[in-house]
Amino acid sequence: MPKMKLNIFVFITIQTLLTVTLFNSVLGQDLKTALFSEANAAMQEAQNAKANILAPRVYSEAIELYQRAEADLKREKNLDDIRRNLRLATVRFQKAKEAAQLATMIFESAIQSRNDAIAAESPKFASSHWQKSEERFADAARTLEEGEMKEAKNKASEAESLFREAELQAIKINYLNEAYSLFKKAEKLKVEEYAPKTLQTAKKVVKQAEKELSENRYDTDEARDLAKQAKYEANHAIYLAFLIEKMKNEKKTWEDLLLDSEVPLKQISETIDVVPAFDNGVQKPTNDIIKVIQNYQKNISDLNSSLYDANQQIALLEQRTSELQNQNGELRKKLGGIETEKSALEKRLETQAKIREQYAAAENSFAPNEAIVLRDGNDLIFRLIGLSFPVGKSTIDPKYSNYFLKIQQAIKLFPNAKITITGHTDAYGSDASNLKLSQDRAEAVKNYLLENITIDARDIEAIGYGESKPIATNETEEGRAKNRRIEVVIHPNLGANL
Repeated sequence: MPKMKLNIFVFITIQTLLTVTLFNSVLGQDLKTALFSEANAAMQEAQNAKANILAPRVYSEAIELYQRAEADLKREKNLDDIRRNLRLATVRFQKAKEAAQLATMIFESAIQSRNDAIAAESPKFASSHWQKSEERFADAARTLEEGEMKEAKNKASEAESLFREAELQAIKINYLNEAYSLFKKAEKLKVEEYAPKTLQTAKKVVKQAEKELSENRYDTDEARDLAKQAKYEANHAIYLAFLIEKMKNEKKTWEDLLLDSEVPLKQISETIDVVPAFDNGVQKPTNDIIKVIQNYQKNISDLNSSLYDANQQIALLEQRTSELQNQNGELRKKLGGIETEKSALEKRLETQAKIREQYAAAENSFAPNEAIVLRDGNDLIFRLIGLSFPVGKSTIDPKYSNYFLKIQQAIKLFPNAKITITGHTDAYGSDASNLKLSQDRAEAVKNYLLENITIDARDIEAIGYGESKPIATNETEEGRAKNRRIEVVIHPNLGANL
């Protein structure tokens, strides 16, 4: 055969083989789809019911039959055998789903504890505890499949306890691992020798966090803050130890240390144009700095209020200008008769001026340590920093009678106004208890006002926000104290001033 004809023959043969192979592949895929569709659907339903966890024995049998059918199809074995295995697998998947649904009801508490452990990342942070829990839970599931319900419940209860322990260990490690690592570092650096008090503070805080997690693992706000505080104190101790050792090596004196401590306050003072004097210690320059900062904050608040008023006045003046420009000739002729009458816009301008006076009077009625007065549009907010409640309670001490008198006088400055009392807590404690406490405290203030001033009960509302609206960090006692507050919001009735 000539060479060219031979090449053409080889090419055609290869093309034919490729086409047949491709056809057989497509045919095989279509055949598998048709054969396995029912079993695939049953397997998906079983997986959705978590049958691999809750009915492991029956589910494993179903998977084994399914995989056997796959292998037989790949080896092109008898289709009847493949169909039979798939029918058996489908039945097993359905039984596994039903068994899983039963286990879901019987093991409800254990399943919840397992989910909580997963949420706490127990497989990552408490792997040995997690493994024991999983083994016990799987044992309970297998026992239930065997029909031993009472024994299964007992094993599930044991698994639940193990999952809870795994969850707690994971939470502790997750929150406190950094602190534990810093303690090891501190031990190597001999921090105990140079900064024992600070290091002991860190260890004490870690114990508080461990106790809080053990007693209230589902409200981890306080434990998280304690963990951060422990980390800070441990780092602080390491830094202090380094500094003290350095001073010792450099033969520095107590005088050197005290002079160095004055430098940061001096830099801050100079930045805000305060002349620091350290002849009586650091407290006076510290107080001077705080006073300047507070004045800046007050000025910013006043400027924001003035800006809002100015924008309101500009808008009204623009409307008034437009009104005057649009008067037609006929109205101009009648001006003599209505000259003394003022437009609604002019009255609104006067109203704005009067409201500004009322705001100023209300702001001046409180000392700085009694209330912070804020503006939010036309609303006036009294943040009652001088009012406090007993821990966990909503009773108002009689000693606040004069304090509430000032609140009542401020409210009277705004006739027919609507009043909203809002209660707020810090983040410590459960969300539900904080929400209830904030509502109770807001209601207590509302009732006190209703008993002592003439106001329609429909015009005053009490709302508790719990811990949802913090104004400061919850990681320090000072910040938490700011978050625990009552605010009285006055919504002026602008029409009452017209």
